[in-house]
Amino acid sequence: MQPADSTLTRLARRVVEPMGYELVGVEFFQHGTNATLRVYIDHPNGITLDDCTSVSHQLSGVLDVEDPLPGHYDLEISSPGVERPLVFPEHYARFVGERVKMRLAEKVQGRRRLQGVLVGSDDAQVSVEVDGEVWQIPYGVIESSRLVVDW
Repeated sequence: MQPADSTLTRLARRVVEPMGYELVGVEFFQHGTNATLRVYIDHPNGITLDDCTSVSHQLSGVLDVEDPLPGHYDLEISSPGVERPLVFPEHYARFVGERVKMRLAEKVQGRRRLQGVLVGSDDAQVSVEVDGEVWQIPYGVIESSRLVVDW
């Protein structure tokens, strides 16, 4: 996911939030000559295909004018799904008490992958209970983080 202060995230937020949606995150990735810009949105009532189409139309117009990415890419607008990514500090605060899995950019206590219960967050880090022990994970170390749904 793109960081909160990235050009792509700021641009998407400018379009998505005034339309009444929450910006969950922005991904940009390339596979050979193909590139994709994926924007995750959410709403308390859920996300429909019409919501995705509406955001896509508005955002593609702004992207055409701002031109933040070189070359051709596909724009995808998506719901975050049930195993929703946690990207911004406000996401962590909202989902305290939920199970999460994390991949870290560097080892913390000898591990790069964690799964546990999110027990708190502040402006600098999140607290995750892993195997009965609370770990403090700085935001800058988190490579990716998602909710875990136990069916």
